[in-house]
Amino acid sequence: MSYEYTLMPSPVGQLTLVARDGKLTAILWEKERPNRVRLGALQEVNNSPVLLETQRQLKEYFAGTRNRFELDLDFAGTDFQKKVWQALLTIPFGETRSYSQIAVQIGHPKAVRAVGAANGRNPISIVAPCHRVIGASGGLTGFAGGLEAKQYLLELEDAEAAKVALY
Repeated sequence: MSYEYTLMPSPVGQLTLVARDGKLTAILWEKERPNRVRLGALQEVNNSPVLLETQRQLKEYFAGTRNRFELDLDFAGTDFQKKVWQALLTIPFGETRSYSQIAVQIGHPKAVRAVGAANGRNPISIVAPCHRVIGASGGLTGFAGGLEAKQYLLELEDAEAAKVALY
């Protein structure tokens, strides 16, 4: 099965947006770790409706005018990973959760490390907001896009959430 991709500049570096069968399957970082996300053959396209829509929504997100994504997603992973990634989608904009909170949410309270590993393999970064998961102490922990990108995304959301709270 073939994957389509397009490149998108962003405030956190160039992103590679990947789709298959009309669904978003990955958002990869500029300095992506090899094999973090396993995909088939990639073909560059510039007219894929799902990739164009993903670009539009990401631009709005980075501009501070979007706090929720409305995209068809296709997560490829184990059942456990998919549970973790679905849990990420429930974290509200501008909020964070710890790895242990995610573990409890998915019904595996002792699987904190496994949640961390699954979070690290989240193929659809930003849209499935793995950047909103932090350490139990409240500190930033590993992130595929780098800790600077994680900090940027959290600060972007914090600033936007603060604006909403004022109204």
